[in-house]
Amino acid sequence: MELGEPRAGQLLIATEPGRGGYFERSVVLLLDHNDEGSLGVCLHKVGEMDMVDSLEHFSDLLTPPAQLFEGGPVSGQTALGLAQVRNPWEEPPGWRRVFADVGVLDLESPVELVRGAYVHIRIYVGLAGWGAGQLVGELLRGSWFRTHALAEEIFGTPENLWRRVLRRIGGGPGTWSTWSEHPEWN
Repeated sequence: MELGEPRAGQLLIATEPGRGGYFERSVVLLLDHNDEGSLGVCLHKVGEMDMVDSLEHFSDLLTPPAQLFEGGPVSGQTALGLAQVRNPWEEPPGWRRVFADVGVLDLESPVELVRGAYVHIRIYVGLAGWGAGQLVGELLRGSWFRTHALAEEIFGTPENLWRRVLRRIGGGPGTWSTWSEHPEWN
């Protein structure tokens, strides 16, 4: 599958598990990519932080598990919402399309405008970021597989997301989904 240049709406799936580090078995939704750099959020890291007061009004609107997610190691004080619109032909105020019916939700939007407009909402604290040319270099070195994002992967169960996305891709990347912590089994 030819994906061309990195762009919003693509998933980055970490290669070579077992090396450790922040992005070990990560799945990142790419939100922006341009000459100045790239920005995304890790989709699988359920945060261990409590809901902050400024976001409390979203608590009963969040897709299970109704918790904050850890979006990445950059800008740890930044909160970003991802939302799937109820009606894919509408663009509610405070929402910017990333792909299909999934987009970034302005977390300062009045809850009255948010309630009922979205099928799913998740909030991420922190971002995954790359400087100019950095992500392309990592792709050339084979640090990431790429594929198109699907809403059910973004808002579905975060556990084992890495394996599920690799299985969906199939082929060479799909074989990584069987990776085990026991080297003799690989």
